[in-house]
Amino acid sequence: MKKIMIGDEVIGAVEMPETPGAYTIFHAVRKAVAEKRPVTLALLFPPEKIKALGRYQKGGAQAELAELQLLIDMGKVLGFKTAEAEALKLQIELTNDNAHVHLNISKRLKLLNKQRRTRTRSTYLFWDIENFGPIGPMFTHVIEKFNVPDDRIYLAANPDSLYLKRREWEAELYDYGKRLESFNFTVVDHGKNVADDFLLGEFERLQLRQADVFIMTYDRELKERFKAACHGSNNLYTLGK
Repeated sequence: MKKIMIGDEVIGAVEMPETPGAYTIFHAVRKAVAEKRPVTLALLFPPEKIKALGRYQKGGAQAELAELQLLIDMGKVLGFKTAEAEALKLQIELTNDNAHVHLNISKRLKLLNKQRRTRTRSTYLFWDIENFGPIGPMFTHVIEKFNVPDDRIYLAANPDSLYLKRREWEAELYDYGKRLESFNFTVVDHGKNVADDFLLGEFERLQLRQADVFIMTYDRELKERFKAACHGSNNLYTLGK
């Protein structure tokens, strides 16, 4: 822990990241606070770097994330606002967490239940959002690309997942003018596979025929259960390796 001194007074302490710029940032922030100057992102990065951090960064921009966290931690101790730093940190995390899937999701779709697709009349999406959560790529490469209507999108989550992830999901959906309630979203009971069972139950209840059906999950068992329940007139798509 590194003590933060303003004048002769120790105000508190923060954990120092092991990055090249950490100590320079620490002293720049401390000096700005001591001189009653505003603490902004300009103390960390030049404007062109801030703009670049909003795009995908090879390696995930780990050093920059650590330095932003340092600024945020110092703000908590010293009492200055850190909303700007928190927003940039979240943007970096969302962009880089989803980047690999965003670039490859459309290429990874495969037909699970037959060799060649057949003619269909409708499109449905069953989305295991608990285990496959990148919302931006889902809209870009599935929902918008294949024109899946809101009322044919099925999602489910147990209360624990909803508590942990709802704010993140709603924030991403907001960018597309949607909320969880825009779709057939159901909060199921507690349990590891309860949401899976519910999605499969909805699929079986609908008794779909001549439909393109997307089951978006990393769960191999759930894919196989959908395949076993799928009528031969449907095209069942899922994520391949």
